[in-house]
Amino acid sequence: MKVENQNNQQLTSENDHAILVGLQLDDEDHFRHAMEELAELCEACHITPIFTLTQALDAPHQALYIGSGKVSEVRRAAEELDADVIIFDDSLTPSQARNLNLEIGLPILDRTALILEIFRQRARTREARLQVELARLQYLLPRLSGMGTAMSRQGGGSGSRSNKGAGEKQLELDRRYISHRITECKKELAAVKKQRQTQRKSRTLSAIPQVALVGYTNAGKSTIMNQMLSVYGNDAIADITHKKVLQEDMLFATLDTIVRKITIPGKPAFYLSDTVGFIDKLPHHLVDAFRSTLEEVCHADLLLQVVDVSDPYYREHMRVTQETLANLGAADIPMIIAYNKADRLPQFANDLPLVTGNHIHMAAALGTGIPELADLLLSHLFAEPVTMQLLIPYNEGSLLHEMNQIGEILTTEYRNEGTYLEVRLTPSAKDGELLQRLYRYEV
Repeated sequence: MKVENQNNQQLTSENDHAILVGLQLDDEDHFRHAMEELAELCEACHITPIFTLTQALDAPHQALYIGSGKVSEVRRAAEELDADVIIFDDSLTPSQARNLNLEIGLPILDRTALILEIFRQRARTREARLQVELARLQYLLPRLSGMGTAMSRQGGGSGSRSNKGAGEKQLELDRRYISHRITECKKELAAVKKQRQTQRKSRTLSAIPQVALVGYTNAGKSTIMNQMLSVYGNDAIADITHKKVLQEDMLFATLDTIVRKITIPGKPAFYLSDTVGFIDKLPHHLVDAFRSTLEEVCHADLLLQVVDVSDPYYREHMRVTQETLANLGAADIPMIIAYNKADRLPQFANDLPLVTGNHIHMAAALGTGIPELADLLLSHLFAEPVTMQLLIPYNEGSLLHEMNQIGEILTTEYRNEGTYLEVRLTPSAKDGELLQRLYRYEV
């Protein structure tokens, strides 16, 4: 495989048969969940897991990740089962991957490479493709080290008379190409980020609050987005199919952040954004590459965490979500939690939707709980209407424009001291500072 095409070529082929390998270093339940999730990641990548081998150690083997005896066991299993690839449920160092490849004689992938491959397959927009390419190249660059050790190298000479072997030349060309392409990707993403910031600024100036869907992958975020669009789609648009997002029962069905305006009859509008799902051990290359996209979360007025409550590990998923939000700097944003797929649990099947405080148990795929969720969002985004009598000095004319964005001017009277107004305001979560300014002019 030539590195010039590395960013566009897939690491695996469809219908590959894989042996999964895991190393238990911590809690057994957590490890079991990680291995089950690895199998789901394989299926999302069209790889068929045919066998699983695990080992418990206090720490990974420095050279091989797993013990040498276990490596021999993996090799024998691969020969007997005619496996195409070996996949490890953790990140391998470049030297570990290289040593395992020499010992087993098959392609070696780790969890990071597998997730990167899924992202490569699912990327649709230019921004997503650039982000995935950048992450893949950053992952690949340190793994070029040592690739030429088995290739021809000729010594001797200096300067222009130096005669490097073919392997050494190719390795240097590969490094140079990847470094150059990483720089190009960063420049292109910076331009896309600037466009996104302009779009975000336009939405901010509209004074319409923003809700960001967050949560573990495959929890039902896209389903909630599509149900909201179906129930509260723009009446002027007869067909809202083009407004909906991809909705499939698989890990990482969607990567792109999609923002849609939700308008509920007789109620203030708000923006709803669907973001890429989180997962345990999410590669830091991806977090860094997708940071500009994930910034939509940081600028939200309210987070809607969607949880697949039918998953026995849903509490672990919530922990991963909270840690990821903290890493993004979004841990302090107000949050509502939607416990989705609650119809699969007997204790909730006949009692949905169930709203308790900031939580709602619902079944988005059935449309159960969508109106109640909308009411819950509105109650947090918008306070009860406030009627105020104000006397605004003429040098504070900008306040008139801001008030028009969040309310209705009932009476206007021009006086010597300024403009007298009677207004009915429906402030959103992000209008606290504006209200404080208005209170100074209340009469």
